Amino acid sequence: MKSVPIKSVLALTAQTATVVVPGEVRTYVIEQQTPSVTFEGDVAIGTALPDTVEIYTIPDQPDYGYVIVNKKRVLVNPKTRAVIEVVE
Repeated sequence: MKSVPIKSVLALTAQTATVVVPGEVRTYVIEQQTPSVTFEGDVAIGTALPDTVEIYTIPDQPDYGYVIVNKKRVLVNPKTRAVIEVVE
C-alpha cells in the first residue's frame, strides 16, 4: 500500500470543496428583494439549511439557489440545501 502524506490529502480535499460561482449568479442574487428568514446558528459554507427555509431558484442555473438568511444573501446547492457561499 502506498503512503500518502497528510498535507497532500488535505490539499486534495480542499480543492474538491472549492466552487466557482458564475458572476451572473451573484449579480442576480444581489438584485433580488426577497424577505430575510431567521436562522439560529452560524450560516457558513457547508451548513445545510432545514426544509422550513424556502430556497429560491435562479433562472437558467439549476445548480444554484439562494435565500436571504439573517439579512445575508446566501447561495445554496438546491439538491443538498448546503450553503455554497455567503455573498458579501
